Amino acid sequence: MEEEDVDLTMDDDMNELLHISPDVEQAMEEVFPSQDPLDKPDFNVVEYINTLFPTEQSLSNIDEVVSKIRLKIRHLDDEIRMVVRGQSNVGQDGRQALEEAQQSIQELFTKIRDIKEKAEKSEQMVKEITRDIKQLDHAKRHLTTSITTLNHLHMLVGGVDSLESLVRRRQYGEVANLLQCVLNVLEHFQRYMGIPHIRQLSERVRAVQTELGQQILEDFEEAFPSQGAKRPTGPTTVLQDACLVANILEHRIKQEVIKKFIRQHLSEYLVLFQENQDVAWLDKVDRRYTWIKRQLGEYEDKYGRMFPAEWLMAERIAVEFCHKTRGELSSIMRARTSEIEVKLLLFAIQRTTAFENLLTRRFTGSTFTDWLPKKAEAASSTNLFEENDANSESGSEKDGDLDKVQKPKATETPFQGIISKCFEPHLSVYVESQDRNLAELLERFAADMKAQCRPKASLDEAGAVLPSCADLFMYYKKCLVQCSQLSTGESLLALAKVFQKYLQEYSQKILAANLPKVPSSGGGLTIVSLLKEKDSLEVTRFTMDELRLICGTLSTAEYCLATTQQLEEKLKEKVDDNLMEQINLAAEMDMFGMVISSCIQLLVQDLDSACDPALTAMTKMPWQNVEHVGDQSPYVTSIISHIKQNVPVVRDYLASARKYFTQFCIKFANSFIPKFINHVFKCKPVSTVGAEQLLLDTHSLKTVLQDLPSIGSDVVRKAPASYTKIVVKGMTRAEMILKVVMSPQDPPQGFVDNYIKLLSDSSPDTFQKVLDMKGLKRGEQSAMLELFRQRQPPPPAGQEGIALASGATPEQESSRIRKLEKLIKKRL
Repeated sequence: MEEEDVDLTMDDDMNELLHISPDVEQAMEEVFPSQDPLDKPDFNVVEYINTLFPTEQSLSNIDEVVSKIRLKIRHLDDEIRMVVRGQSNVGQDGRQALEEAQQSIQELFTKIRDIKEKAEKSEQMVKEITRDIKQLDHAKRHLTTSITTLNHLHMLVGGVDSLESLVRRRQYGEVANLLQCVLNVLEHFQRYMGIPHIRQLSERVRAVQTELGQQILEDFEEAFPSQGAKRPTGPTTVLQDACLVANILEHRIKQEVIKKFIRQHLSEYLVLFQENQDVAWLDKVDRRYTWIKRQLGEYEDKYGRMFPAEWLMAERIAVEFCHKTRGELSSIMRARTSEIEVKLLLFAIQRTTAFENLLTRRFTGSTFTDWLPKKAEAASSTNLFEENDANSESGSEKDGDLDKVQKPKATETPFQGIISKCFEPHLSVYVESQDRNLAELLERFAADMKAQCRPKASLDEAGAVLPSCADLFMYYKKCLVQCSQLSTGESLLALAKVFQKYLQEYSQKILAANLPKVPSSGGGLTIVSLLKEKDSLEVTRFTMDELRLICGTLSTAEYCLATTQQLEEKLKEKVDDNLMEQINLAAEMDMFGMVISSCIQLLVQDLDSACDPALTAMTKMPWQNVEHVGDQSPYVTSIISHIKQNVPVVRDYLASARKYFTQFCIKFANSFIPKFINHVFKCKPVSTVGAEQLLLDTHSLKTVLQDLPSIGSDVVRKAPASYTKIVVKGMTRAEMILKVVMSPQDPPQGFVDNYIKLLSDSSPDTFQKVLDMKGLKRGEQSAMLELFRQRQPPPPAGQEGIALASGATPEQESSRIRKLEKLIKKRL
């Protein structure tokens, strides 16, 4: 027994040793590919034997097969024996190979050491050979440097002496070239300023520069005195050469020369256009620009060649004129604010912006980052420059729509707004003027609406928009473009508030106020009261003109809603970033949305009221006496007639507002279907045949309602899925109610189950109405109701109060409360 255990253990160990991982088997397969089935890892003995002996007849060859296998086993044993014998000598061969490798490494190390020693000797030999060559090279370099330095020193000494002589004789033409050369040479001696002689030469050069600067300023003061003397008739060669010298001297000299010339050049302007002069007021502002254009032309003729081209003197004169003009205009407008009228202000702004555009085309504006004071640079970088790009766009926008108005982009030069910025504090006059103009425009719109039974022209066309709407937004667009050219700050924000004010007035005074009034027992009601009290109104039919007016108002409100949204976007684009959040026209868009909803509600109520007499007639029919089912009832024909009469008219008038026609259809379905179901409940008692007739009528109405969006149209379109879903759901409920009424009340259990299956309505009130339609007596109804309540599933935990409110008996509630108490105790 123990020997058997030992054998089993050895077999298990052999199995573990012979177990090879799939990766190893794959590698062995790649190295020693074999087609022998015995070499496969998934070798199956039974399959292999079945392959050798597929039939009983093949067993006759079993001896031959066994002999082949034994022969193969002997071959394998021989191969294994040879491999084992071959491995016995591997250790000895490996030790011998290792010794040979170590000996080879030792020899290689010796050779490398010899080569290194020879390389060091060669390097030392090369250094000895080139030592003298290096010494000669260093000597040559030092000699060349010394000679160059002596030449520069000679040039510097001679140049300084010549400069001092030329400065005394004011020969600026020769000074300009020589001074630049001396300064260039002096740069080579910056490292030698510790040498007294070099430092002395540098101080002499600085003294020459200082003297030159003083002389040039004196020469320009003499040629262009600040006051008194008349301007020279033309540029002199001395001053022209002096400008070349000033270009080499420190930047301050150049600035002083430029300022002195500009100050003298504009002195006449400051006298002619003093604040107390008649020509200084806004009505003659164009004379200022005429004067400077003439002066710039005179400068080009007389002094254009005096100053270097890179000084951009013409542009600097224009820039200084702009700053002076802005200051003068700001001062005079502050003093005479009460005299500023909107026409005068717009005239001055128009002339000023035209002059700024001229400067933009004429100059590059590069002087703004050169020498101007920081205050002027700050003024040139304000948002006003960015907004005035609209000047160049206004021509292309005159005939465009509001959505083509684009945000002004940053200008290439800062001239736009450099003067007109002074008008911004007074733009309230412009905003107030637009307020008055819009008030008059709205009054005219209202008068036109009241003077005619319907709006002018255009409502005979389907979906026509009131012409006053287009006029209003065209005026808005004109104001927006004009104001954005003047300011994108508080003034534009104030104009936006004016826009909001008159959008509200337009929606109320022009659109909502002129909708047909809804008559009722209490007198005429407005459109707002219609939305709140629509269930209590007795609405009469609208005339065709009134329907046309309602549809036209809806189309106009839709146009206003979309355009107001565009207006808000354009205002946000144009206004300064810090004011963008204050632009919000959501309230105005909501008001136009309310007008649209009101129009749709009027159209729905008109069609709904047309169907009321037919529904009333349905409830008065003797449904318990119907003996056979025929064609659809007269009340159905009447309802379909009204639908075919109204819906095509509304669809044609709302052709441009298709989505609102869909809303009209959806709202009508949501209003008519519940009303129809309520009238179905009022038909009592109803016999089985009467219920069949009602079911036929309901199916006819369902078919018509499904085709409602395209009824009476030459082009048949599939109704929107949202509308179809409402109709199918509502009318299917009506059909299920009638099918329940048709079912027999015996047995009661079956009737209740059929009701729950068809309607899935757990309300006892609805079940009570169905029982009333069947004409059951009160006793029978009580039994049915009790059975119905028993069939209802218990409500989830926490909703017992809801169940009680829906009609559960006190006994049922008591039982449910006890169950709830037990559940709470278990959890606690």
